[in-house]
Amino acid sequence: MNVRFDHIDPRELRDACGAFATGVTVISTRTADGDHGMTANAFMSVSLDPPMIAISLDRKCRLLDKVRASGRYAVSILSDEMEKLAMHFAGRFDPDHADPFVETDGMPVVPGAASVFVCDVAQDVEAGDHVLFIGQVTRLERATEARPLLFHGGKFGGLAD
Repeated sequence: MNVRFDHIDPRELRDACGAFATGVTVISTRTADGDHGMTANAFMSVSLDPPMIAISLDRKCRLLDKVRASGRYAVSILSDEMEKLAMHFAGRFDPDHADPFVETDGMPVVPGAASVFVCDVAQDVEAGDHVLFIGQVTRLERATEARPLLFHGGKFGGLAD
């Protein structure tokens, strides 16, 4: 059965997806012109063996071409104390975060993140107005006591005690 979905409003789809609580990440990469990062919640585990994760980047975002040029990316899962850093990477410059990265395995990552993944791009998949980057995880770090920063319905939050 061939069903068309032309009647689904993009804003309604976005709002409906916003009913799903997600973690908050900073996706980063390094190119010849420096370190680059952005806040995103489009992140998922793909495979345990081999270890792979995926990110989804809008075709219009500046980071897309940077990840393609680098062939690598890092994902830093933010802890519940990092809301201001999330806003910084979402485009609201905060001078307290003017130098936000440390280096792990040659990639810029957020210090103190709940988890960090460093990946080599294994595949990129064109998917509508986004590109999925499936990454082979080459390095993993985890702060076992960190509590994740959450995002739901357009607002940040945390886990209940």
